[in-house]
Order: sequence, then structure tokens, then C-alpha cells
Amino acid sequence: MTPCQIEPPRHYGGPMASIKQFQVTFDCAEPERVARFWCEVLGYVAPPPPEGFATWDDFNCSLPPEDQDAWFACSDPSGVGPRLYFQRVPEGKVVKNRLHLDVRVGTGLVGEQRLAVLEAECARLIALGAVRVRLLPADGDNESCLVMQDIEGNEFCLD
Repeated sequence: MTPCQIEPPRHYGGPMASIKQFQVTFDCAEPERVARFWCEVLGYVAPPPPEGFATWDDFNCSLPPEDQDAWFACSDPSGVGPRLYFQRVPEGKVVKNRLHLDVRVGTGLVGEQRLAVLEAECARLIALGAVRVRLLPADGDNESCLVMQDIEGNEFCLD
């Protein structure tokens, strides 16, 4: 088979695989800080602290020092979007992400109207600590989008 030939689809795990729920996991230095940033970006919410704890700080203080602030999560309050999980890792970010989120703020809009919505959302996110990287202008195939970085340098697009 040559690289251009497409293999027919295979069904793994029986006659028909069911759709699975998934979460998106971010490696980061400060999980709660990054999670709360993404809550603001997406309208997500942080879960209540574990049972028996009044606050997340109380929960963290109950853990051994090496486990404190090791993770945080947030979710779509409507239950539609995936859960986001943030885990502390020792190494910093050094290369471009191989996977990124497209935050869909301009869906259905074109031209100047789309650019105005993207720019307004960009300004809101910059105030939260995001960084504007560059505008990818519309071409014959795609509408404009803005490439950005979150507060730890993870790339995402306003689309």
C-alpha cells in the first residue's frame, strides 16, 4: 500500500465502539492559577472542594507538602464540554504545543464583523494575562483567527 492509498476504516473493540467522554489535560507549573484562567476564558466552573473541606486551601493544607497544589480541574457547568484537568509538572514549556484549543467566539461571522468580535475577546483575555501572538487573516479557505497564549504560554486560537 502506498502512502496515498487510504485503508478502509476498522472498528476496534467489537461490532460498534461507543463514544467515550474525555478530559483535556494541561501540564503546567501552577495548576489552580491556570485552571482559573481557563474558567474565565470558557465560562467553566471550579468544582467544590472535596467533602469534609470548606475550601480548596483547607484541602491542600491536609496533603503532604509534595502533593499540595499538584492538580486542579474545572468543568462546563452545562455538562456539555469536556472537563479540563491541570497537573503540575517539574519542567517548563519549551516547544510549541502539538495540540491546542480553538475558542469559538466568531462562529458564523465574516470579515470586519468577525475581526471586531475576535479583537474584543482578545482584549478581554489580555486583561486576564493572555498574550496575543498574531492575527491569521482570512484567505480563500479559512476565516480570520487570532493565535494567543495562556498565562503559562500554551497556545490557543480565538476562532
